[in-house]
Amino acid sequence: MTDNRQERIRRRAHAIWEQAGRPDGAHQQHWDQAAAEIDREESRPKAKAARPKAPAGPKASKPKAAARPRKG
Repeated sequence: MTDNRQERIRRRAHAIWEQAGRPDGAHQQHWDQAAAEIDREESRPKAKAARPKAPAGPKASKPKAAARPRKG
C-alpha cells in the first residue's frame, strides 16, 4: 500500500469515526469503509478537463436570418 493511499485512508477513517460520534472499538469498520471509499475513488475513470462554459444569455454565434416574404 502506498504511503499516500494509506494516509488518505487514515484521514477518511478518522473523519468517519468523528462523524459516528467517536465510538470505541469500531476502528476496523471505519478503516474498511474508508479503504472501500478510496478504492472506488481511485477506480473511477479520470474526468477530462472541463471545457469553459459559454457565457449565459443570448447566443452570440450567428444572428438569425430575416424571414423571407412568401410568394403568393
